[in-house]
Amino acid sequence: MRNTPDDDTGFESIRELAAGLVGLNRRAVEEYTPLVEDILRFGNRDVHYIEHTLDGLLDFCGSAAALALYKKLCRYYWDIDPAATADYVRAYREMWEHPDDDAGKGRNEGGDA
Repeated sequence: MRNTPDDDTGFESIRELAAGLVGLNRRAVEEYTPLVEDILRFGNRDVHYIEHTLDGLLDFCGSAAALALYKKLCRYYWDIDPAATADYVRAYREMWEHPDDDAGKGRNEGGDA
């Protein structure tokens, strides 16, 4: 099967979109890393701030690096509010895991969900 010029344009658009998503995920990790590290370093127990940070990170958990930050913050938050943390774990699973995933790998490129 031969590609037509229109097919090449479509593939290029998909490549550009994928590259943009990778860049967006990288930027999110750059922005959220100092926020998470400060919460942990200073023992911040501000529930609203922690939850706001988790809410923002959840959108980027398709990235292994963002997922690592999310997990780190969830582990920290567990000692503050286990019920709310369980809700964040459930939200991650609903958004990023497929029911047919083997061993719960999720959709992230790192497979470490």
